[in-house]
Amino acid sequence: MAQPQTMDQAAAPEAGAQQATDMTLSVFRGDATAGEEREYRVPVGPGMVVLDAVHWLQANVDSTIACRWNCKAARCGSCSADINGHPGLMCKTRLDDFVGQVVHVRPMRTFPIIKDLVTDVSWNYKVAKQIQPFTPAQPAPFVMYQRDVDRGQEFRRCIECFLCQNVCHVLREHSGMDRYFGPRFMIKIAELEMHPMDTADRVDLLAGGGGLGFCNITKCCQEVCPEHIHITDNAIIPLKERTADRYWDPIRRLFRRRRTG
Repeated sequence: MAQPQTMDQAAAPEAGAQQATDMTLSVFRGDATAGEEREYRVPVGPGMVVLDAVHWLQANVDSTIACRWNCKAARCGSCSADINGHPGLMCKTRLDDFVGQVVHVRPMRTFPIIKDLVTDVSWNYKVAKQIQPFTPAQPAPFVMYQRDVDRGQEFRRCIECFLCQNVCHVLREHSGMDRYFGPRFMIKIAELEMHPMDTADRVDLLAGGGGLGFCNITKCCQEVCPEHIHITDNAIIPLKERTADRYWDPIRRLFRRRRTG
C-alpha cells in the first residue's frame, strides 16, 4: 500500500526536472520624446522566448509595458524588436541563447517610437499603395508553368515583420524614406514583375520614386529575414538588371533617342 506523501515530498520536483532560473531583462520604456532601459528579473523556464518574458512582466510586474504581438508563432511579423543589438522576432528568439547575459530589448530603430517596444510602421503601408497591383493579361483561371509558380512563391513567404526595412542602411542611417521603398517592397515588386501573367510595367517606378539605385547590395536585409528569403540575390539584383537594361543599355538608349527625336 502506498504511503502518503509529506508536504515536503509533494513539493519536491521529480528527479531530472529542469528548474526555472532568473534572467535579467532590460526593456526600453518611453516614447518618441524620451525613454530609457529598465531592468527586470524574470524567471525563465525551458523553451521560453523573449516574448514569453515580456508577457510575464506584463502579468506580474508592470501591465503598462507596451509591445505589439499577435500569433506568437513567427507568422504575423508583429513582434519585431532589437534584441541585444540584433533585429529579430521576440516570439522566435530563445532566452537560452543568452544564458549569463542581460537581455536588452529595444524597439526597431528605423521607425518612430509610439510607446516602449511599439513603433509606427504606417509608412510601409503608404509605400504599398504606390505599387500597381497584379494586373493579369486575362481573368483567372489561367495556366502557369510550375517553374513560374515556384519563382514567385519565395517572395510570398514575406510576413511583413519589416526587419529588412529596419536594417536597410538607406532607411536607417540616411533617412531615405523619401527616396527608397526598401527591401520589403523590392520583393513585392519582384513578385509582380516576375509573374508571367502580369502586364503592368513597374520599371520606371523602380528607377524613380522606388529608388532601387540606392541599394548597394550589402545583404543585411537578407541576413535578418526570418523566412530566409533571398531578398538581394533573387529580387533586388534581377530588378537592377531590368532597370539597367532599360536606362543604360547603349543600343536601347539609341533607339529611344530615335523614337523621341
